Amino acid sequence: MIIATAIAAGLAISAHADSETLETQGVPFPEQDTITVIGRYLSLDQINAVKTPTPIVDVPQSLSIVSAEQIENQAFTSLGDLLRYTPGLSISQGEGHRDSINIRGNQTTADFFLNGIRDDVQYYRPLYNLDQIEVLRGSNALLFGRGGGGGVINRVTKSPLIGDQFTTLTAGADTFGAYLTSVDTNVDLGPAAATRLNLFGEGLNNHRDQFDGTRFGINPTLGIEFSPQTRAVFYYEYLNDDRVVDRGVPSVSVAGGPDRPLEGFNQTFFGSPDQSFTTLEAHILRARIDHEFSDTLRGNATVQYADYDKLYQNIYPAGFDASVTPNTVRLDGYLDTTARQNLIVQGNLIGEFNTGSVGHTVLFGLEYGDQQTDNARNDTLFPASNDDQIVIPFTDPLIIPAFTYSVPARDRTSDVSFVSAYVQNQIDLTENFKLIAGLRFDQFDVSVLDRRAISPTDNGRRARDDNEISPRLGLIYKPAENISIYASYSEAFLPSSGDQFLTLSTTTEDIRPQVFENQEIGFKWDISPALSFTASAFRLERGLFTSVDPDDASIVTTVPGSTTDGFELELVGELTDDWFISAGYSYLDGEIEGGANNGNRPRQTPEHMLSVWTQYRLTNRLSIGGGATYQDAFFVREDNAVEVPSYIRFDAGVFYDVSEDTRLQLNIENLLDEDYFPDAHSNDNITTGEPLNARLTVRHRF
Repeated sequence: MIIATAIAAGLAISAHADSETLETQGVPFPEQDTITVIGRYLSLDQINAVKTPTPIVDVPQSLSIVSAEQIENQAFTSLGDLLRYTPGLSISQGEGHRDSINIRGNQTTADFFLNGIRDDVQYYRPLYNLDQIEVLRGSNALLFGRGGGGGVINRVTKSPLIGDQFTTLTAGADTFGAYLTSVDTNVDLGPAAATRLNLFGEGLNNHRDQFDGTRFGINPTLGIEFSPQTRAVFYYEYLNDDRVVDRGVPSVSVAGGPDRPLEGFNQTFFGSPDQSFTTLEAHILRARIDHEFSDTLRGNATVQYADYDKLYQNIYPAGFDASVTPNTVRLDGYLDTTARQNLIVQGNLIGEFNTGSVGHTVLFGLEYGDQQTDNARNDTLFPASNDDQIVIPFTDPLIIPAFTYSVPARDRTSDVSFVSAYVQNQIDLTENFKLIAGLRFDQFDVSVLDRRAISPTDNGRRARDDNEISPRLGLIYKPAENISIYASYSEAFLPSSGDQFLTLSTTTEDIRPQVFENQEIGFKWDISPALSFTASAFRLERGLFTSVDPDDASIVTTVPGSTTDGFELELVGELTDDWFISAGYSYLDGEIEGGANNGNRPRQTPEHMLSVWTQYRLTNRLSIGGGATYQDAFFVREDNAVEVPSYIRFDAGVFYDVSEDTRLQLNIENLLDEDYFPDAHSNDNITTGEPLNARLTVRHRF
């Protein structure tokens, strides 16, 4: 009933901003191969993450695309905000310093890509320079390599436009005092070159006591067309993020059931604001060249180097006792530093040919990567307890006793190298049947120097080499050009060192990589050139994996496996020229198989999730919008000891075009001022949702 109410309410609020957004027209330099759509029936967009020229309606995989227009209209400022409106995904807290997501019951901090290239460092990714975001659900190592057990997130950045010159300025502020300004400017350098500059600055604030921060970034891009057949793009991005780390509220015991989040203290900061913060500096450089050898053969090569310097330190709640007077809080903390350098080289060759009446589109690719990481962690020391934890009386605000980050807990250097080769053939068997078959081979080597493990009998070195073959198979039946019915099977793997290479030890170096198997059937229908519907049902099986204790990374538990069965529905596009809708629903039935938690649900996997956003143009200048997002209750960890309750949140927007070049918009979040808990990290780190708030934005194009 509550789900039906959410749909009805979202539709009743109804709305679409003027479809003529402040975008420009031109010829973009592709940062990834765009899908070539042939025929009358088009999907809503083109997805750059798939390297072969296949219409989206013919991709045998559940996926979502969020355009720059939708990001602007809903005033999204983070991936977490955006992904709450995407089926099959839930957001994890990420300890208040990084993006962390759950896709089809699998948690990850590393399955993020930037223009198809791995972007796996733990940080909050901004949205200021994006053309679109792509969410591909289901295991698919063939295209993306290791990880991605539940799926991947690919950010596609804006490219230079030939023959166009413009500047767009955006400024916005919300009722908490947060603000964001951005610039997007494109300069035409002649008939064969263009440059584009995106930059932003943001002041962070919300409803939480003591939280604030700043971040900014700059992204110049140069595109050159050396000939009609050869194009190149050169890209640089600098990011700087400095913010307070906030890990939410603890849980409390509830008679007769699992523990629940502490209520009534949505603003209380459970930590030391002066000594809980994170800093990030990132430099990302990339060069890509595309060449068309003939009408049926093309290729591309990309080189990306990225340097990340990250620090985070925090005092956080590790327990709450409401059975004593006064109530008490257990505190814990640590300081963590990470320096990582990534070098990734990728090349693809795509050819089209026929064997008799059978058409083939063949992708062949090679990828090489080298990732070097230095990571160290110091635990806290509270002199009053002579321990890294302490129990204190609960007060609001908390009175934090003296402490230092002075107890070494981890000091590791990891060197990861991989070489991959992959091939895929899309076969047009008949006019109605297509077959996609492919294999990827990965040679993955990881070596770790654990300095704290060094002893007279242990040199501290750990290593593991893995050779993995990952298949992909899909069969597509097309009863009409705008309809596809598909069945697919795909695999992915994750080395036992974990997605951040930190868990390789004398125990885990003998464990084979985790294996993910995704079986899926689906239906795709391009109802019109501007409206598409997708339905998919799947089973995702995860083999033996390790679960790291969120409060103590040295505690690693082996879990025999898990299975998630589910289905997803999505409707996206224009119902009429004036009415836009984006609606999604997912059902996830996950279960741990074996071990101490046998039969429990996987961490942070709500059974039901639903989102609706709809916009309507009332006049040529005025539009309104609104929506709702619903999330079912979920358990924080595999032990199912703490359950976070369900919630529904309603949002709205009003858009007014002052002129052809200037727009004002007002976005309102949490219209009914609902108290809710959107996500969590551990059993005692649970995020409180923002109360009723609003953001005013003005956008002008020169």
